[in-house]
Order: sequence, then C-alpha cells, then structure tokens
Amino acid sequence: MRRYLPLLLLGVIAVVACSSAGSKAAKPDPRLAGAYMKPAQDGWYLVHLQGTPSDIGFQNGYLLAPRIEDFLQVVELEQTHNGHRPWSFFRTEAKQVMWPYIEPEYQQELQGIADGVDAHGGHVDVWDITAMNAFEEWSYFLEQWDKDHPQQKVAKLDYPDVGDHCSAFVATGAYTSDGKIVLAHNNWSPYMQGSRWNIIYDITPQHGYHFAMDGLPGVIHSADDFGINSAGIIITETTISDFHGYNFNGVPEFERARKAMQYASSIKQFAQIMEDGNNGGYANNWLVGDTKNNEIADLELGLKVVTLSTSKNGFFVGSNFPVSPKLAKEETTFNLKDPANSADARHTRWLELMKQYKGKINVAAAEKFESDHYDVILKKINPDSRSLCGHGDTHPPFHDSGAVEGKVTDAALANHLSFWAVQGHPCGESFNAAAYLKAHPQYDWQAPELRDMPGHSWTEFTLGLKSN
Repeated sequence: MRRYLPLLLLGVIAVVACSSAGSKAAKPDPRLAGAYMKPAQDGWYLVHLQGTPSDIGFQNGYLLAPRIEDFLQVVELEQTHNGHRPWSFFRTEAKQVMWPYIEPEYQQELQGIADGVDAHGGHVDVWDITAMNAFEEWSYFLEQWDKDHPQQKVAKLDYPDVGDHCSAFVATGAYTSDGKIVLAHNNWSPYMQGSRWNIIYDITPQHGYHFAMDGLPGVIHSADDFGINSAGIIITETTISDFHGYNFNGVPEFERARKAMQYASSIKQFAQIMEDGNNGGYANNWLVGDTKNNEIADLELGLKVVTLSTSKNGFFVGSNFPVSPKLAKEETTFNLKDPANSADARHTRWLELMKQYKGKINVAAAEKFESDHYDVILKKINPDSRSLCGHGDTHPPFHDSGAVEGKVTDAALANHLSFWAVQGHPCGESFNAAAYLKAHPQYDWQAPELRDMPGHSWTEFTLGLKSN
C-alpha cells in the first residue's frame, strides 16, 4: 500500500509558479493559467479549472496532488479488500477494457491529471487515475467478470449494500413555492470516501458549457453526479438497488456522466448521452431539471430497460428504489414487497413529504428533507438506514456508510451556477473514526484511511453567471 505526503493547503492556491522546493524561480506553467483552489469553507474546497482537456486535467492534478494520492490510496484499499484482487488487476482492466471506449477529450484530461500530480512531485500514472475514476462501477464490473470467468473467481465479493446510495428529489409546478424547479440530493457513501468528498469544481472547458459540480480529488465526474451547467440543466441521481449487469464493450459511466454534464442543453440530449454506449456500470435513476422550460425528468437507466418520464407539474424522487417493475424484475434482485428495506422505506418517506409540503417546497424545505431522520417503520425519529439522512453505523451490521454530504438548488440559484451544500452528515452530526473502530473492530481493516467526519453547516456557493 502506498504512503503519501500529508495534505498541504496554504491559503488560496493562486497559481503563479510551478517550481519544486529548493529550485530557482521558474516561469509560470501556462497550463495552470487561471486555475486556483480557495481555502476551506465549511469543509468544502472550491477549485476552478479552465481551458483545454489536457489543461483542465493538469490543473486538477497539480492543485490537488496530495489529495489525489490520498484518495487513490482509499480506492486502492477498498477495491483490493472488497474485490479480492491486487491493485494491478484494476489498473490492467482500466487500460485494456475501459480506456478504448473513453473519448480522446477525456483521455487527455485523465492523462493531464497524472501529469499534474507528477509535476507536483507525486507518483501516479494514467492507469491509476483511470481505475480511480471508475471506483463506483468496479463492483458491477467484477460481478459480471466472475460470472464470465467462473474458473478464475477468487472469493465472494465483499462490496457492502451495493445500490444503497443517496436520497434525492426534483419538483416543480404545483409542488414548489414559486412554481419553479427545486432539486436536492444527499450522497450515501462509505465514510472513508465521504470524508474526502469535499471538492466543489467550477469548470470552464474549451468546448461545452461552463458547469459546477461537487466531487472528489482527481475525478473528472461528480461521482454522486450532482451538477449544474450554464445551459440551465440541473442533474443528480440515486443508484438502483441490487442491480446486476455490465457490458464490457460499453462506455464507462464516469465518462458518460461527465459528458452529459458538460454538453447537455436539454433533457432529451442528456438522456441520449447517457444511453449512448451504456455499459450498465453504476446504474442510476437520474433526476434532471431544465430551467429554460421548467421541465423535470426521471431517467431510470438500466442496462437493457430504460424509462424516461417528464413533467412540468409534479415531482420525482430517488431512494435507490427501482421505479419500473420491468427493470426491477429483469435487471435487479430487489424485493419490492419488503417495506422495511432502506430503499422502500425512504421511498415511502419521500412520498409523505411531497404530499405534506405540496406548494411549499423551496430550498429551506429541501435542506430539511435531506437532513430528515424519521424512520417510517419505527414511526419515530431514528437516524439509521431507513432515514433520508442515512446513518448505517447506528445499527447492525454497523457499516460506516450513510449520508456524507448534501446539495440543494432551485431555478433562480441554478441560473447563477449557485447551490447550497453541506459537507458531512446533512443533519450536522459528526462521526468519530477512533470511537467507531473501537466499538466495531471487525472494520479495523479501514484503520489506515478512516477519518473523522465533522459536522458542518449548509453554505451557499455562487460560481458564476449563466453564460448563455
């Protein structure tokens, strides 16, 4: 396992030079022109990137180099533990299976990230970076790989609760206080990831739209897929529970998600980009809003079963609950008849809140929803895996996973690339890594990388005026 340098953040990293410690003054690297990272604000680091694909990648790699190496170490630990393969396996598959289906624009950005890390004194290559970017879809990849290579299967995969990721909604028309779009999302992930899910990217690419998204160091897509672009498109998703299927001859989800955020100017175009070359990896129920015409959509994207629904007066919710009975039957093993499972219970809670707050949904209400601890089965406040603000560490099997951050926006905010965000549990509660590991030593394999996740407040971020 690699050991990397401690994280360094010295105020605003306004990039005016690219020189190694102890070297003579060097000319500014033109690839870093205009890029910067601001000091932490309520747990978030705002990073601005701009230019060609290679430049954007280099800026990401250079500005976030120690954090990228740190997150790479987290991904390597998780994948080798849960997937029972050496890191070399993931690097090789990223190179041989995924890379040929990644468009040149994003190949250049991925290579740029590796180059930026190296220029900062780090030690990674493009196959590390590509495998790291695919971290959300390796469980799908390996399940299918084991089916296709039964004689080479090494052990039962240990990926916990694949599919129980995120609570989200989008609403408009009669359901919101001003009749305009409101969209909100909280990200359910392992706390090793969540404590590092603290980057807000502001990206002005050479081609496509200016966009803002939350994300992780060195990752070209949001990964929990919340973002806003200057064409008025607002995007988020929740994963489809117990989904099975992967096409090795398809385009990785992380590329399609990034491309859609960068280039989509309508719901129809967003759906087309996500469906084109769909490999089934990280299969999601996408919630989308178009502020230009006040339309919202639900794109449930299975590998074979795809459903697109739209509305200008209604809502769509996401809690990892398969919406389409056909998809649930043909592509998942999800039990639609168990009201006590996480996805079903949260789906019920969403429907309650949409009914209760009809005509009153706004940013403040959305923040309240994403921080909600009500358990519909116990019929009381009880932060657990059935509450919209998830806390998997509070009950057996005590997985350190749950809601690790949240975002809310509405049409007025989105038109300025603005949103409210909270780092850590949306409810503001803190997580103490040492206390957790002492109470649950079965998870001490995480000890090298598990960190505290302090509570923070919801904070507004404004990244730029709409450019079209």
